[in-house]
Amino acid sequence: MLATSTTLTLPSPAKLNLFLHINGQREDGYHLLQTVFQLLDYGDELSFTPNTTGELTLTPAMAGVPNAQNLIIKAARLLQQHLQEQQPPIGRSIPGADIVLTKRLPMGGGIGGGSSNAATTLLGLNKLWGAGLSLHALATLGLTLGADVPVFVHGRSAWAEGIGEKITPVDLPAKWFVVLRPDVHISTAEIFSKKSLTRDTPIIKVAAFLEGHNGNDSSNVKNDCQDVVIKHHPKVKQAVDWLSFFSPAQLTGTGSCVFAAFDSEASARNVLASKPEDIEGFIAKGVNRSPLHTLI
Repeated sequence: MLATSTTLTLPSPAKLNLFLHINGQREDGYHLLQTVFQLLDYGDELSFTPNTTGELTLTPAMAGVPNAQNLIIKAARLLQQHLQEQQPPIGRSIPGADIVLTKRLPMGGGIGGGSSNAATTLLGLNKLWGAGLSLHALATLGLTLGADVPVFVHGRSAWAEGIGEKITPVDLPAKWFVVLRPDVHISTAEIFSKKSLTRDTPIIKVAAFLEGHNGNDSSNVKNDCQDVVIKHHPKVKQAVDWLSFFSPAQLTGTGSCVFAAFDSEASARNVLASKPEDIEGFIAKGVNRSPLHTLI
């Protein structure tokens, strides 16, 4: 049942790829990979106010991203289409929503901002519109928007394989992360098109990763995209080198953000306070369950 007077405000958390291995490439061009998604307690925020007109609005407008191309609107329209197919509007209208985005996560940073926004939209509007879809159904819809969307829909830090759609929840040790974002824009398509990108990293088992991660030995894992990125983007290399002075640092995903783990909030804050002035950054705590799922 649609509650038109209700505004629902929900978090849209960031993620880190604790490693990213490219194991091969399918005939359709998609890359086969292995990764671990670490959810963070930091991110964007979305407010949803449902309406009965069927209109979808998003404010404020995002520079360079028309609403029709924004994953938030795409996710909302996808859910609208599903409702229309499953519940033909005989004498009633398909609901809409007025959406307000509080943006904190950088675009193109490799920390899942757009995918997380899409997942929060699916979960929030599923609740407000009374659609009644399960997490599995919402994740299936979300996969059509991007390979990272399902992990945010399920709301657990997770091991992922395939093209990112095969997800297994994992419990990771509590860590604090310093995340830096050099002022560069990195295209995922550009990185994956590079001939120098490693595409034959041997497949590993989740147990091997967890054993090494819990013991702080990450020698068996890395981000296969990192060497390609730092070769073409010196500012990212500078950020990795600077942060590695305090703790082993690496790239997350195929974006520009780099991160390092610390055992305490105080340690992370001290490092962030000394960062170069020309680099943006934040600290966040790693969580096994998304802050979104504690509210929805």
